[in-house]
Amino acid sequence: MVLTGPVRWEPPLDPDAPEARRWVLDELAKPEYRAAEPTAFDLFAQAVRDWLVGLFEGAGGLPMPALALIAVLVVAALLGVALLVFGLPRLRRRAGAPVPLFDDGDVRDAAALRRAAEAAAASGDWALAVQERFRAIVRSLVERELVRVHPGTTAHGMADAASRPFPDRAAELESAAADFDAVRYLGRSGTEAQYRRVTALESALAASRPAGSGDELAAPLARSGA
Repeated sequence: MVLTGPVRWEPPLDPDAPEARRWVLDELAKPEYRAAEPTAFDLFAQAVRDWLVGLFEGAGGLPMPALALIAVLVVAALLGVALLVFGLPRLRRRAGAPVPLFDDGDVRDAAALRRAAEAAAASGDWALAVQERFRAIVRSLVERELVRVHPGTTAHGMADAASRPFPDRAAELESAAADFDAVRYLGRSGTEAQYRRVTALESALAASRPAGSGDELAAPLARSGA
């Protein structure tokens, strides 16, 4: 037999059950169908909606203001749970990012600064020991969320801000800031006595309970510039 035209292969018009099932599965496996599937969030939102509908259907005898109040409370509770689960970790990570001290890129924590101060003191480098111990004071107060460090903050600005939660240490803080400036900016060699004073101040602040409320303790450092 000779074929004189193109051959057209048509699928059977009446497939059996296994063939029909295979066609359906092949069709549903296409990307456009997979993309249309609901996500886990969609399923959760639908479950919440269904629960709210069921709650209100079962409370048909309640007045409308009471239903509205229940809806507001439920939504507020869900938002609170979402904030606790998803929001607070991000806020903690953002708040925990180290802030450089005195515009020189120093982001060491208080423990590292204390070790550096002790090593400098052990080698007799009192200028560096005073600097590192004063930095440890600042970083410790920042880690305790008692003060904030901003670009341009000076040692005296820190002393002024730290005197708010520790008003009885204001004079010692100002003296420690002066010692820091003397060895860092004026080229003074520093002394063991200065280092001991700054070290004693740090210990006293660590053992002291700050005064004032949260807003006062978190006040920005007041001074900037040299």
